[in-house]
Amino acid sequence: MEQLTKTKADIFKALGHPTRLWIVEQLADGEKCVCEFVEALDVDFSTVSKHLSILRNKGIVGMEKRGKQIFYHLAMPCLLHSLNCIDCLQDHQIQK
Repeated sequence: MEQLTKTKADIFKALGHPTRLWIVEQLADGEKCVCEFVEALDVDFSTVSKHLSILRNKGIVGMEKRGKQIFYHLAMPCLLHSLNCIDCLQDHQIQK
């Protein structure tokens, strides 16, 4: 199996957790502070940080530290096209 295929699989694996997918979808609207995710998800800071770390390590999100706060953004906004494609696939399956 080619390395490129394995790399793609790793990216899909990172997106395969509902919380991480939700985070990516939230970042479609623009950058967000970690604290916004903690509040919206009602989970510990460490839990959100772990999910964001996985996404960052795969190059899906980027971060910028401003003072004591860390803001995240989509590193590759074109990823949203893939997510839209998945939405279409889901709609197609429902119509069957």
